[in-house]
Amino acid sequence: MSAPDTTEPRALYGQFPTALRFSVRDQTRNRLAGLLLVLFVPAWYLLMDALASGEVLDFKLYATGRVLHVDGGHLTLISAGLNSVTMIAGFVVFDAVRKALAFDRRLVFAGYRQSTLLGAKTLAIAVIAGAIALYTALAILFFWRPTVGGWFAVLTGYTVIALTYGALGLLLGVLVKRDLEGFFLIIMGGLMDTFLQNPLGNPLANKPVLQWFPSFGPMQFAAGGSFGHTALWGHLALGLVWAASFSAVGLVIFHIRTRNRNRRAARDSANGLARDL
Repeated sequence: MSAPDTTEPRALYGQFPTALRFSVRDQTRNRLAGLLLVLFVPAWYLLMDALASGEVLDFKLYATGRVLHVDGGHLTLISAGLNSVTMIAGFVVFDAVRKALAFDRRLVFAGYRQSTLLGAKTLAIAVIAGAIALYTALAILFFWRPTVGGWFAVLTGYTVIALTYGALGLLLGVLVKRDLEGFFLIIMGGLMDTFLQNPLGNPLANKPVLQWFPSFGPMQFAAGGSFGHTALWGHLALGLVWAASFSAVGLVIFHIRTRNRNRRAARDSANGLARDL
């Protein structure tokens, strides 16, 4: 009796680390996004703090019904950080996913399971989103020193909005046909979304309609923890619902666009992949 073949299980077991390495590598090779993170975030904080410092604003916490009288500069720093995170996280993931889509399709043709690639993409987005959120939250300390609990509320809000727009970047990366379309939707969507949450620039910022925007939950959580000493977990969960929804739709489309439809095309693509590797 011949011994059981363990080559295939071992190969399948080793697929995930390889796919994760490819995904993280693709998302960290964007030098422009790195420069935006390192240089744009502090500059954006500096500008917003100079424009809004000293203003007193009314900000409504919808979970409690309280209206907080807060320093406009500090509130604007939170919304400026949210704005930075949305654009950078969305841009990084969109660019990486769009450029790697053809390569991912060839990986499937070469024998990689789609579930492995889906898991690797999701984990890579979470890692990159967390790193972007952490840097942005640390940078805010040069302009404002909230309490420890307030800072962690800001960090958590930034992480959730980074996951949301990272998931949006994934969705657009597998959906739109040209780079310009994706960049426009991410930049304009992020600007409108986060700008409308701040009463300084939007007189309607305390209106119920804003509850339908992706940044509403993270903004409420960050502001509630920083100014109201209240942990609005339900609103944070609302932000996670946006992230999960974008991810689910994006991963379904990714699954459809990378599935193996033709054995001959799969064999040819696998041979080309072997030569590239």
